[in-house]
Amino acid sequence: MLRTCKDVPRLRRGKTYQAIARALRRTLGEAAFRVCHTSIQRNHLHFLIEANDQAALSHGMRSLAITAARAINEALGRKGRVFAYRYHATAISSPRQMRNALSYVLNNWRRHDEDESSEAAQRAALDPYSTALAFRGWREGVFAIPDGDARLAGYEPLPSAAPETWLLRVGWERHGPISAYDVPGQL
Repeated sequence: MLRTCKDVPRLRRGKTYQAIARALRRTLGEAAFRVCHTSIQRNHLHFLIEANDQAALSHGMRSLAITAARAINEALGRKGRVFAYRYHATAISSPRQMRNALSYVLNNWRRHDEDESSEAAQRAALDPYSTALAFRGWREGVFAIPDGDARLAGYEPLPSAAPETWLLRVGWERHGPISAYDVPGQL
């Protein structure tokens, strides 16, 4: 997780979404560091990341944080520090923990009541400020962007890397599919 400084404006808006998407695209070529899922909240970012080792995680997160901070500052026409502190990481080691982490990251908007923030959000099943559309483990089936939905014209989902570890590819499935309507508690 990366939390912003108090003076950074809300991240859940179009221009910061595009800035974060640009930063994520720059990390996709990294073989040792893979951002598999992302969730943008009002003042923080959640990621599910696979890294070959601690050094790859540290280097990849530092690179991602710097690239994202520069892109966010440029998009918002501001200068200065964007993230309040270094990232917080939790190592995931079991299928249940991975399932819970997936639900937490992809449904985090419900935890913060972003799903109630507007009429469009109330109608949405998935968070458009996350990689939830790319996830194929929803209990309700596969979701797609409705054709002809004017609200989503030009919408491009956040880029992500395909998971390579057993836990993130299929291991989590041991504990059942995830509902798009779950409201996560503490991780």
